Amino acid sequence: MAESNRFEESITVFRNYALPETGMKLAGYSALIHHYELEVPLPDLISAISDKHRSYIEGKWRVFKTVQEPTPTLLGHLTFAFRYEGVDLLILKRIFETVDIKEIEAIVNDQPTGRNSRRIWFFYEWLTNKRLDIEDTQVGNYIEALDPSLQYPGPKERSQRHRVWNNLPGNKDFCPLIHRTEILERFSVDELEKKVKDTIGKVHPDLLSRATAFLLLKDSKASYAIEGETPPENRAQRWGKAIGQAGQKDLTEDELLRLQEIVIEDRRFVEMGWRAEGGFVGVHDRVSKLPVPDHISARWQDIPQLIGGLLKANKSLIDSEYDPVFAATLIAFGFVFIHPFADGNGRVHRYIFHHVLARKVFSPKGLIFPVSAVILDRIDEYKKVLESFSKPRLDFIKWKSTPDGNVEVLNETIDLYRYFDATKQAEFLYQCVEETVLKTLPEEVQYLENHDKMRNFIQEHFDMPDKTIENLIGFLRQNYGLLSNRAKNKEFASLTSDEVEMLEEAYTEVFG
Repeated sequence: MAESNRFEESITVFRNYALPETGMKLAGYSALIHHYELEVPLPDLISAISDKHRSYIEGKWRVFKTVQEPTPTLLGHLTFAFRYEGVDLLILKRIFETVDIKEIEAIVNDQPTGRNSRRIWFFYEWLTNKRLDIEDTQVGNYIEALDPSLQYPGPKERSQRHRVWNNLPGNKDFCPLIHRTEILERFSVDELEKKVKDTIGKVHPDLLSRATAFLLLKDSKASYAIEGETPPENRAQRWGKAIGQAGQKDLTEDELLRLQEIVIEDRRFVEMGWRAEGGFVGVHDRVSKLPVPDHISARWQDIPQLIGGLLKANKSLIDSEYDPVFAATLIAFGFVFIHPFADGNGRVHRYIFHHVLARKVFSPKGLIFPVSAVILDRIDEYKKVLESFSKPRLDFIKWKSTPDGNVEVLNETIDLYRYFDATKQAEFLYQCVEETVLKTLPEEVQYLENHDKMRNFIQEHFDMPDKTIENLIGFLRQNYGLLSNRAKNKEFASLTSDEVEMLEEAYTEVFG
């Protein structure tokens, strides 16, 4: 079918998604995917044109008015996409792999100073490593590759050949992107940083040190619990100590391997280091014993390139003014999606949150936010955020099971892990960080202050050993400010009923 006719055809269902109205036309990325039959995960929202002259969002669809309908050409739909949908590097690369290079050259030659033709030119050469047979442009103002009004830009780098500012927050080997959303726009990293300083500025250093020690252990235990593990106390403390050192060393390949060694103490059953075979997250069928993946890891052959790109992006973002929580999102979630280890990926992934926030000086020196503890409280939401990346990609990964119950990936999949939209992950992480700053940290500080008040009250009225005082406060806390019958009849049988009543009243007054 001719290009213009295929772009102009009306359809009722697109990739199993029914359009909200009859007689609608696809626009932007949906039209390009349909026209070129691209095998790619769909964006979170896909576009269509209504002949009813109204704009709205319904389910997967973002509907535009007829006046916004693009010219039915490659340039027309890319222009529409750049204007309304932002940049999708994976779709762009698949388009550039499909169309003839002469078609791209014709677009640029026809509009050598055009904003969108120059962006197409830049992205083509950046994504494919192929050079168009076109002389460097000499005129025109510099334009930004990524529209800052649609997506959060990274540090700028001049591309003189195209007169384009490369403001992508990554590199060719690793470049996730984050869209602006109402949820993300309401967050302010400056306000959160101010709240942290206000909270800790009022706290005595000794009290803050105790709070930090508790939060480190809490985060360590939560990170194991997310993996369904309950480690012995010394193991949790060891990992907590590692978390407490987050940000002190550069994130390098050697550092990632060191962190895995801390996480995996019993190495008899785990191949340490970068995977040298396939990997997946999921279960095995009880009857056939075949893998049932929820997530398929990057091909082990691609790990060096992907991790190299991730570490390069990490350094670039840390050295820039890019939002600290966004930087932590891209690097930490990118790591766990690649899944470079046979085991230990999840805990190192959550460590990276702390590392990036510390290196970006978002968290005060020595203070670690218990992000894992908040994630554990939001575990279902966390799983959905991980699945929002993994599930759409399963359809585009060809694999077979191996004799040992693993998976072997049969097709090229590297682009699925280096070019993805991290908006949902950014929204989730920002909500978790906000909760740690506004709720978890102040609550822990308040608890320790109240604990000390209660401890002082007990010392003023009773001659108890420290261990007994801690036991007493623990019993009161467990039973909502009342001593249980068991405690009154056993551990604290020597207390009179008046003394018990006095302690309970004091606890209620102190803790509320």
